[in-house]
Amino acid sequence: MLKQLNLRDSDLQSEYPTLDDELALEQAARQVAEALGVGLCPRDRAFDRFLPDELQAVSCQHWTPLIVAKRAAAWFYDFNIRTVADIGSGAGKFCVAAALFGRCHFTGLEQRPQLVTAARALARLFKVDDRVLFIQGALGEVSHPIAEAYYLFNPFGENLFSQIDQLGDGVELSKERYVRDIAVTEDLLRRAPVGTCVLTYNGFGGRVPSSYDEIRVARDLPDVLRMWRKARNKQTTQDSTRLLTANPTEPVSLA
Repeated sequence: MLKQLNLRDSDLQSEYPTLDDELALEQAARQVAEALGVGLCPRDRAFDRFLPDELQAVSCQHWTPLIVAKRAAAWFYDFNIRTVADIGSGAGKFCVAAALFGRCHFTGLEQRPQLVTAARALARLFKVDDRVLFIQGALGEVSHPIAEAYYLFNPFGENLFSQIDQLGDGVELSKERYVRDIAVTEDLLRRAPVGTCVLTYNGFGGRVPSSYDEIRVARDLPDVLRMWRKARNKQTTQDSTRLLTANPTEPVSLA
């Protein structure tokens, strides 16, 4: 399969040259897209280089690793999930990569306009903009995307980071907002219809309602990926309701 796609192991693992013209950029993006499309998982550097330099620099702190996007895409396939919303989609890496790994439609919600611009450009470059949409706005301030599954990569943890680990850029970051955003998310999940799934990578700081059952967990990734599905409308007092607090000292992420 590698030979058929004109890809070599060295292509997927080596240091990548600077993409200094549009044709080279498109060819390199096509090669990575083909690799992801057949289930290969190159180093994150192979994907991150298509982001602006300043967003590449924070990828390991804030953007979902490719191996996690691949696992999530497999779970979406297993449970016949067709639409996914990424809350705090950042530069769009999760939505675009997971779209390349699978066939879902993705909607990313992101508050920073410059990140939305970068994410839309990424989707166009990888030619998945027919299945990947990015909306600019903050959760609770704009209508949240309606989807069969929600993805949360500790999107509110930045409120607790030290200033050096924050992306900043004029948005409100505070403990008060952290509590507020978690409350909005918990309410969104409580109101979601039966059958809705939620994936958390490194948690989201709050509790998945007890009306959800945990159906998948992966501990072999850089952080724990969990998947729940809403099984009932009535809340219970099951001990399985979990507190999902990411370590605020770790620079973990917006998508």
